[in-house]
Amino acid sequence: MLSIRVEKTTTPKPLPAEDNPLKFGTIFTDHMFIMNYETGKGWHDARIVPYQPVVLDPAAMVFHYGQEMFEGLKAYRAADGRVLLFRPDMNAKRTNNTNKRLCIPQIPEEDFVEAVKAVVKVDEAWIPTKPDTSLYIRPFIIATDPFLGVRPSDTYQFMIILSPVGPYYPEGLDPVKIWIEDDYVRAIRGGIGEAKTGGNYVASMAAQLKAHKEGYSQVLWLDGVEKKYIEEVGAMNIFFKISGTVVTPILNGSILPGITRDSVIALCKEWNVPVEERRVSVDELYEAAKNGTMEEVFGTGTAAVISPVSHLRFQDHVLMVKDGSIGELSQKLYDTVSGLQRGQVQDTKGWIVEVK
Repeated sequence: MLSIRVEKTTTPKPLPAEDNPLKFGTIFTDHMFIMNYETGKGWHDARIVPYQPVVLDPAAMVFHYGQEMFEGLKAYRAADGRVLLFRPDMNAKRTNNTNKRLCIPQIPEEDFVEAVKAVVKVDEAWIPTKPDTSLYIRPFIIATDPFLGVRPSDTYQFMIILSPVGPYYPEGLDPVKIWIEDDYVRAIRGGIGEAKTGGNYVASMAAQLKAHKEGYSQVLWLDGVEKKYIEEVGAMNIFFKISGTVVTPILNGSILPGITRDSVIALCKEWNVPVEERRVSVDELYEAAKNGTMEEVFGTGTAAVISPVSHLRFQDHVLMVKDGSIGELSQKLYDTVSGLQRGQVQDTKGWIVEVK
C-alpha cells in the first residue's frame, strides 16, 4: 500500500455556497496530492499538502518540450452519504498508456487509485450534492528536470488537484451544436492523439475559437490524412445512431480511448442495441441526415457524461439530427451512467469504487 504523508491546512477556505452555480474548473479545494520521481530512486515521498503554487526552475523541461500528461475523473456523493468513484482503475491504465507514449515513468495502478482516494477523502466536504454537480479530479504529471535538451526528463512530479463543478456545458443536457472541422488537424496516426496530453488540446484551440464565433459548442475532428473520416470531439468521443445501429469511430491511434465511451459500448451490448466500431465518413452522416436514418448523435466523456447533439455543421451544410431534441437512447444512457455514478443504479459490473 502506498504510504502517504498528510499535512492539513491551517487556513481552510470557505466552501462554495450551495445556492450558487458552480462554473466548471474555477474553484479548487484545500489540499493537493504530490509525489516525486527521480531516476534511480523511482516514485517517492507521496504526500497530501495544502493547495499551493508549484515552484519550478525556469529550465524545467515541461516548459520547453511539453513532456506532461493529465487525467480526469470525478467523485460523487450518493444519497446515503457514500463517496463514489467511477472506474478509477481505467484512468490508472490510461495514465500508463499515455506515460508509455510520452516516455514518462509508469505509476503502479494501485498507487494511482490509492492516491486519488486519499486526497478525495481529505477534501470530501467539498463534494457538492446538488443535481448535476460533482468533485472533478485532475491528476497530472510534469517533467521537472532543469535541462535544455530534447530527451526524457530524469525527474517528475505527479500531482492531483480537486475542483467542485457543475455541468461542463452551460446547456446541461440540452442538445449542443457541433462544428465539423475540415481545415485544422488535431492528430494523426503515429502521433500522440491517443495520449491524454496538453499538446492535443492546444492544437484544437484555433478551431474551437472559430466554432464558438459561429455559435457552435465544440469541434468534431476529421482524420488528418484524407480529412474525410470522423474521429472525436474536442472534449468527448462521438456516437451516431443510424437505422437502429449505434456507430462510433474505431480507435485507430489518433483517438483518445474514452472511459465513458467504453462504458456506453458495454451498456449498449448489454441492452442488445447493435454497436459498430468502424470508420465513419462525413458523406455517410450527410446521407443519413438527408434520408432521415440519422436517429441520434451524442458525445461521451467524463466532463459531460452524455451530451446529445442537435446540429452538425460541415462546410456550408447544417445537418439537423431528427427534431433536435434528446434521443431516447441518449437519455437512457445518461440516466444509467449518472445513476451508477451516484449510487442510484445497481452496479453489476464492479465499476463503482467507494472512498472510505
